[in-house]
Amino acid sequence: MAAAQSSSVRARPSVAVEDYLEKIEQLIAKKGYARVVDIAAGLKISQASVTAMVQRLDAEGFIKYEKYRGMVLTSSGLEVARRIAHRHQLLTDFLRVIGVADEKVIYDDVEGMEHHISPDTFKAIEALTRHLEKNPAIIAKVKLEK
Repeated sequence: MAAAQSSSVRARPSVAVEDYLEKIEQLIAKKGYARVVDIAAGLKISQASVTAMVQRLDAEGFIKYEKYRGMVLTSSGLEVARRIAHRHQLLTDFLRVIGVADEKVIYDDVEGMEHHISPDTFKAIEALTRHLEKNPAIIAKVKLEK
């Protein structure tokens, strides 16, 4: 019974898959398309590595890829990309709300956290962030106590 159940539950995509889908979605939103060369430049990796991953993403159903024509996200690819974008934005908001001011630190920390945070922790951070945004006096009080 457990074997049948585990085959129907899709595992969370790897960090690399999430990074690629996030970058593809960003490129499509910005330029209207995503090409291997653009993904390679954005992720600072070789075009050969991108081509291999794009073929894997196509085989796994996250994108539709046509050589020399580009790619589009499938509904499942778009779902993962949007989930990552939401996670990224919320963690960015959280760090800003708690007083982290250096944008490079925020970016680097979010990149480190966004793929490794559990759903339960993410929900807790989301609830806390929204509460703090609605109640700035709490943050002001915490800053005074430092």
